[in-house]
Amino acid sequence: MKQLPETMFPLVIRTDFSSQSRWNRICAEISKPVGEDGFLADVVFLDDESYKDITKQQLLELVPKGYPHTFVMLVDQITISEAESPLLIVDLYTEPGREFRAGPSEIQGIQNNLSIANMDFCDFADNVDNDGVFRGFK
Repeated sequence: MKQLPETMFPLVIRTDFSSQSRWNRICAEISKPVGEDGFLADVVFLDDESYKDITKQQLLELVPKGYPHTFVMLVDQITISEAESPLLIVDLYTEPGREFRAGPSEIQGIQNNLSIANMDFCDFADNVDNDGVFRGFK
């Protein structure tokens, strides 16, 4: 595996290649504007089989020094197989390896707020439901 590419926007990395149609649907949902203001997710979709089945530990080892983003999002086996398609969001900065899951329709708000440091990773991770999935603030 190669180091994570340095991109202008945070990565959504495909690690499960079992369903092209599910990947396409997840990407489309993340790309849709949400909310009254039509927030968009500024992300880069990484569809590269060299990241197939990557573990969180392997991922953390691939983060280059000075990486410009504080988190990464994975479309893994759980994302592809579960009806809600919850992506795995992994902290790369404050508590490297800390994680939570979020549905594709939550990615816009997560990415927008984390990328401009309007909110911290823990603001989302500490507000997940009992199953570990962030579904918005109550």
